[in-house]
Amino acid sequence: MTLDKLPLIGRLAGMALAALLTGCSTFPSWLPSSGPSTVQVVEQEKVDSPIPVVDVSDAVARRILAAQRADSFAESFSTKVPPSYVVGPGDVLEVSVWEAPPAALFGAAVVDARTGLTSMRQTTFPEQIVNTDGVINVPFAGAVPVAGKTPQQIEADLVQRLQGKANKPQVLVRVIRNTTQNVTVVGEVAQSVRMPLTAKGERLLDAIAAAGGVRHPVSKITLQLSRDGKVIAMPLDSVIQDPKQNVYLQPGDVVTALFQPMSFTALGASGRNEEIPFEATGLTLAQALGRMGGVRDAQADARGVFIFRFEEPGVVQAEGRLLPQTPEGKVPVVYRVDLKDPRSFLVAQNFPMKNKDVV
Repeated sequence: MTLDKLPLIGRLAGMALAALLTGCSTFPSWLPSSGPSTVQVVEQEKVDSPIPVVDVSDAVARRILAAQRADSFAESFSTKVPPSYVVGPGDVLEVSVWEAPPAALFGAAVVDARTGLTSMRQTTFPEQIVNTDGVINVPFAGAVPVAGKTPQQIEADLVQRLQGKANKPQVLVRVIRNTTQNVTVVGEVAQSVRMPLTAKGERLLDAIAAAGGVRHPVSKITLQLSRDGKVIAMPLDSVIQDPKQNVYLQPGDVVTALFQPMSFTALGASGRNEEIPFEATGLTLAQALGRMGGVRDAQADARGVFIFRFEEPGVVQAEGRLLPQTPEGKVPVVYRVDLKDPRSFLVAQNFPMKNKDVV
């Protein structure tokens, strides 16, 4: 009996058997598949796609890890000493002046009846708010610029201005209310606060403590620090474990505690096709393969495990190619892993997964 005489079911079975014998890459186009094949992804790059396909190697993994370290708090925001406190517009100051007897420019001399010695009471002026020009007014000293100066510098300036008017003047300047040297703490904390900075020098974890701690497990929290237009995020766990990441805070810093369960999406011929969460402390490719149940022996091409990612431009080596960028400045890239190569399992233990990766 010829093939065209066979019943329809028999012909379909024969075609399926032939496809199985020749490998899944030769399945008829009308049968469902688990996504693009290895050949389709690679050939697409060669034809017209501006998105590079990068083979994962030890050098690539090291480059990605180095970029992550460069984006740490210690590398981006570290200072060896705390910032000095300086006065700014809106701060409230109290100025007190002493004179040596017998002069009495600001107050009357006082005679101690028991000792007969003359002393001088200090004169304390009403509290003043530093105006928008950064100036306060002190009798006989005039308009005194104070913005950007420490209290000690203001005291020295007032003493200089009062020389020749007061007898051996001594000046004390106190900051009654600090409105400019603050750090804002928001996000998944017990209570959002504006924490004033002191001469002691507050660090990142001091801000979290001042806000009452975080509302979720430490392993699930990412800390984001914004300073002068630069934003860096790190797992809270990493900041706790590495004291170098607990950097000094600067006036105007914004600390945000984010509860963002990070995740990647597993698709294609894998054990699980779903979004898989992972901890803020990070996940390696080897761990990701384990959580997604590996790849299906009957369907998957072990030479074609792909990670689709929006990467930092400095990580991707364009080699003269003009790469597209997202509005956030990220570059789309496809990383390829060959699980037929035993060395890939070693590299996979150092290759870091990122939030929103697609495998």
